[in-house]
Amino acid sequence: MELKYSKNDLTNEELYSGVHPSGLRVYIVPKKDYSKTYAIFGTNYGSVDSKFIVPGETEITEVPDGIAHYLEHKMFDMPDGSNVFDKFTKFGASANAFTSFNMTAYLFSCTSHFEENLKTLMDYVQTPYFTPESVQKEQGIIGQEIKMYDDDGDWKVFFNFLNCLYQKHPVKLEIAGTVESISHITADYLYKCYNTFYNLSNMTIVVVGDVEPHSTANLISASVKKNEPFNEEIKKLYPQEPPEIAKDYAEQSLSVSAPLFMFGWKDNDTGFSGDELSKKDTETEILLRMIFGKSSRLYKKLYEEGLITTNYSYEYTAQPDYAYSSVSGESKDPKRVYAEALDEIERIRREGLSEEDFERTKKVLWGHYIRSMNGVESYAHEFLSDALAGVDYFNYDRVYKSVSFDDVKKRFDNHFKKGFSALSVINPV
Repeated sequence: MELKYSKNDLTNEELYSGVHPSGLRVYIVPKKDYSKTYAIFGTNYGSVDSKFIVPGETEITEVPDGIAHYLEHKMFDMPDGSNVFDKFTKFGASANAFTSFNMTAYLFSCTSHFEENLKTLMDYVQTPYFTPESVQKEQGIIGQEIKMYDDDGDWKVFFNFLNCLYQKHPVKLEIAGTVESISHITADYLYKCYNTFYNLSNMTIVVVGDVEPHSTANLISASVKKNEPFNEEIKKLYPQEPPEIAKDYAEQSLSVSAPLFMFGWKDNDTGFSGDELSKKDTETEILLRMIFGKSSRLYKKLYEEGLITTNYSYEYTAQPDYAYSSVSGESKDPKRVYAEALDEIERIRREGLSEEDFERTKKVLWGHYIRSMNGVESYAHEFLSDALAGVDYFNYDRVYKSVSFDDVKKRFDNHFKKGFSALSVINPV
């Protein structure tokens, strides 16, 4: 595998990247004198991908909801009965895995024995082993996990919010599925999904730390088990999502100490990837920080009136096929917080955004990007998630520089539309 060397003169970061003959994309970011090394091996496959056409086939495959998360759990079972976590522990590594809406990732961090840990990571992610007995056993384990989420206030306020925004798109469905949906998962389904989405041409590995790039790339190459890339993309099928929200309010009572809220706006301006997606994401992040950030007029008002606590956050989530903004927190009066937010949006619509605030906020965003490079975990995570969406995180400055005040004003008009927002509330029992 030939490595390409890149250096960002603005950040002084270095990158070695290449594509293995199997189609696996490899990114290595050397961090000299860092004590910790981090590797994350991900596939462009998440909970929303339950309906697809395999390259070379014509028939549509539809699998039960929650199978991506289920598959992640099952990947730790080895044919010889060994436990992968024991192998990582033996070499002093901390290992984990996760499934999100659009990706599944396997990872480890270590301060020594990097090569042994990388071999372990590459080996078990390429070794599927599913039997009817082990699949049935896992149903009980994941079923208990699903029931735990049913009592989690933060989890429920989030998915109730998504069910307000979306009528049909599977982003509204819980990542682990339901007890009913996972009962239909079989070993054959798992192998079908594995052989489709864990094809190395659909996967990416990112390594960040004090490593020698060429020897690391050689180790990855030597660990590849199959060189059979797809010649075309996997066709993922999603239902046609209407532009309108499903409803504007959801409420539930659970065992929480204080009311929880999440509100936000559905974004129908989708279909982007690469630099276009990155630019839209940057514009919206600047807007959210200007309107809802801790230095904003709205935040000061809400905090001084005791309507919010330090448990408060906001973010923009964007993928090529869906996007939304959200503001969440804890409040004695969630409806009042939401009403104040809507009033602030209308005030800005009348009076306009401040260019001075824009310039200041844009600089803050750049500072966050620079700081993200100091932590190997956060850098690797951002790098991988962006790479799977076709976004170049390493050269983010190219997109950042292109964002103007006029762009952000247009983005405000396009995103904060009347009738496309919703509020989700979890009240104490």
